[in-house]
Amino acid sequence: MKIAGEPSFRDSVDLMFNRATALMDLSPGLQQKIQVCNSTYTVRFGVRLRGKIETFTGYRSVHSEHMEPVKGGIRYALSVNQDEVEALAALMTYKCALVETPFGGSKGGLCIDPRAWEENELEQITRRFAYELIKRDLIHPAQNVPAPDMGTGAREMAWIADQYARMNTSDINGKACVTGKPPHAGGIQGRVEATGRGVQYAIHEFFRHEDDKALAKLSGGVEGKRVIVQGLGNVGYHAAKFLSEEDGAVITAVIEHDGAIINDKGVAIEELRQWITKTGSVKGFSGGEYVIDGAAVLEKDCDILIPAAMEGVINLTNAARISCKLLVEAANGPVTYGADEILRKKGVIIIPDMYANAGGVTVSYFEWVKNLSHIRFGRMQRRAEESRHILLVNELEKLSADKGLGWTMSPNFKDKYLKGAGELELVRSGLDDTMRSAYQAMREVWHGRNDVEDLRVAAYIVSISRVAAAYQSKGL
Repeated sequence: MKIAGEPSFRDSVDLMFNRATALMDLSPGLQQKIQVCNSTYTVRFGVRLRGKIETFTGYRSVHSEHMEPVKGGIRYALSVNQDEVEALAALMTYKCALVETPFGGSKGGLCIDPRAWEENELEQITRRFAYELIKRDLIHPAQNVPAPDMGTGAREMAWIADQYARMNTSDINGKACVTGKPPHAGGIQGRVEATGRGVQYAIHEFFRHEDDKALAKLSGGVEGKRVIVQGLGNVGYHAAKFLSEEDGAVITAVIEHDGAIINDKGVAIEELRQWITKTGSVKGFSGGEYVIDGAAVLEKDCDILIPAAMEGVINLTNAARISCKLLVEAANGPVTYGADEILRKKGVIIIPDMYANAGGVTVSYFEWVKNLSHIRFGRMQRRAEESRHILLVNELEKLSADKGLGWTMSPNFKDKYLKGAGELELVRSGLDDTMRSAYQAMREVWHGRNDVEDLRVAAYIVSISRVAAAYQSKGL
């Protein structure tokens, strides 16, 4: 829906880019080279379904090849169009640069309602779409590596990987052509939860800094903070689950496409998720008050607001009434350019999308590396770690007994300490480290320059600087 006076999603990305580059010393030519989308391929293909030929339209956009392969998800939605795909590809360029994954930016989309087709039909459609992209090297381990996005998941990625293998039978690195696969098909532990986990780690890092919390008029830790989550898909579900179950945050409302559930004492996320899976709706859930106007619940007072669904949900029509202190963009582009300006003037601190939802591409990078190295993370060192830990614990226990010191270890300490890090633990560790490092890079610009007002501009400056350096090293 086009809102009067509101730029399009693609224009919003460009305007935010321009806000940052106005504060940078880039030549006009290099600035334009970084900003423009390199190429977009549009494919229209037919699939025989239900006794007739159905024609589908898909896109694969490559924004920047300052590093290769380029990286970016494939989304299935009726709203998919070229401008949206190109805007998302640009965000991927900046996101990859911010979290220092060695990729350029890309994005794909298929104009389809995945709920309208049976699983076998969706497989036929996905394989045909993949075929059209693979034969043009728009899916390739060394050139273009997709991942899941809205409307797609591990199942679709497994189909794409298999289609690539059928067309490239001798490519030993073929599994690296796509990430987000199921673990049994070359995927990695922790990929499904990655974007939601990254949102949690981003919030953790923000709360480590007293002066940042003070700017948002927040104090203490995450525990007890009132959180509203918009969208209980993969990202919103995992973010809400981890924040409530592990950190003690109180999820006071969950907003979905058909309404919202409000419970000031805390919505039980796992129970709500199971209800939605069973019924397809939040309506009728007994764990809170049902409100049919979900959009209005975005304006409910809270400490942290997490939009985790579509772009543009916070815009000129509702930004002035948003009542959160910290807004964490778990979705791509949930706050429009106009709304961003209103929220900044109100004093709302925004953790921008290119950082907050970078967990997915970070763990995708780990999966890509795993596929190229052909070995599971932790396989070589896990038992060696355990052996060293056992030696240390045994020596301490022997020392205590010999000297009569009476030392005793805390309950469960031994089991936890002696356990070597497996793939999931290593993935989470790598993601946590990545989110901390990226936040520090943004924060250094945010607090180190008088002309940088917010984290979004800081994120763009960090990202654009890194992309510019990559192009300059190529002689541009």
